[in-house]
Amino acid sequence: MNTLLQQAYDPETMRRQGHALIDMLADHLQAMRHEPETHAAIAYLPPAEALAEWTQRIREGEPDPLVIFQRVIQQSVKLHHPHYLGHQISPPAPIAALAGLLGDFLNNGMGVYEMGMAGTAAERALVYELGQVLGLGDDCGGFLTSGGTLANLTALLTARSIKAAGEVWTQGSPGTPRLGLMVSEEAHYCVDRAARIMGWGDAGIIKVPSGPQFRMKTDLLETYYQQAQANGIQVIALVGSACSTAAGAFDDLEALADFSEKHQLWFHVDGAHGAALAFSAKHKSLLRGIERADSVAMDFHKMLLTPSVTTALLYRHHHHSYSAFQQRASYLLEWDAQDEWHNLARRTFECTKLMLSIKAYTLWATYGPALFEEYVDQVCQMGHTFGQMISQDADFELLSPPDCNIVCYRFIRPGLSDEQTDALNQYIRRQLLEEGDFYLLTATIRGRVWMRSTISNSFTSPTDLQAVLDRCRSFALTWQA
Repeated sequence: MNTLLQQAYDPETMRRQGHALIDMLADHLQAMRHEPETHAAIAYLPPAEALAEWTQRIREGEPDPLVIFQRVIQQSVKLHHPHYLGHQISPPAPIAALAGLLGDFLNNGMGVYEMGMAGTAAERALVYELGQVLGLGDDCGGFLTSGGTLANLTALLTARSIKAAGEVWTQGSPGTPRLGLMVSEEAHYCVDRAARIMGWGDAGIIKVPSGPQFRMKTDLLETYYQQAQANGIQVIALVGSACSTAAGAFDDLEALADFSEKHQLWFHVDGAHGAALAFSAKHKSLLRGIERADSVAMDFHKMLLTPSVTTALLYRHHHHSYSAFQQRASYLLEWDAQDEWHNLARRTFECTKLMLSIKAYTLWATYGPALFEEYVDQVCQMGHTFGQMISQDADFELLSPPDCNIVCYRFIRPGLSDEQTDALNQYIRRQLLEEGDFYLLTATIRGRVWMRSTISNSFTSPTDLQAVLDRCRSFALTWQA
């Protein structure tokens, strides 16, 4: 009897459909690499239309999954297209994506070692090697988790556990003194969110102003620290951005490390995007001081060719990674062991943790860290090139010289007010989205609207970058104030 379960688990059906899907994806990669002009970077569809289509499909049924796969490709943003200049996420290398398929099919949760032996050991090795690249020393350790937001929150939970008096897990947060952290006004919103999750409120988030290049003004640290203390806030942590999300600016991590040591603060670096520059001999100077951090968050999926979501949280001292969570779950874990690195649920939010390691591990083991260096150097060089092109074009204004592959700029027209310039650039971006040849974003920075391009595709060329400026210019001609 050929039941639905037998059909769903039939090896030959899997072989046939799997081969067809790989062919489909390889054809897609071929087209993006060699025939991008025949494809849009995004085929934008209004939300209501997309929902209607996918609702109809699930209600009526679709016996051929390859039809679904093809439609997903058609409706997805094309990260492998050289005109993709959007969010901070890299086009995955094929071998890393294949490793992800392996992990998904085996479906071994990694909360406890016996459920994820290969993935857990690979994760331990991967994180240690990354710690060496970052200069954190032989005592470093950590784990992978599902995104920079969780990594930053976990790091700050660790800071609270180590730096704040009392047993928070058993006694709750003390009413006085109130706790707080210091961070740049340009930092990613997830740092603000983490402080609020921990109950610190507005007063517990001491935002230090940034300078003209959008880096934290370290000369103001002492003033803001003393003011917080006077207001009854016990500052326990200082967070550096490497780099800030909107402008792509790197804080002076050396100065932040000095300040943290002076006041015995937990020094955390949100390096979700920019910590990957540690792989580059040309660009790692932007991270000087990161080796002195107590904890560092870094996304493999932003700058290291790995499918999302693959985020490393590293600690300079491995034993600190056990401090964020101190619960007991006897059916899973033996809590009396001194160093149960192999039981990851002791240290992570996730219990049924995905096999995150195998994607980045396979990529690193196959090509070595030289692949990451080549990629980082290429996209950062294109960022610098794009910045130079913009600064030499009278129709555009560059926000600041880019530190990496994030470039902010806007179209300008003499005689327009700031509000009109904002509206013009919003209009240009909307036209680009609906046309689909290019995909880029806008960001509101210090109250003004800027185009924001992240050069994530290593095959994006100066010709592609000039084309996006020319397209912006052509749309600007159709705008009316």
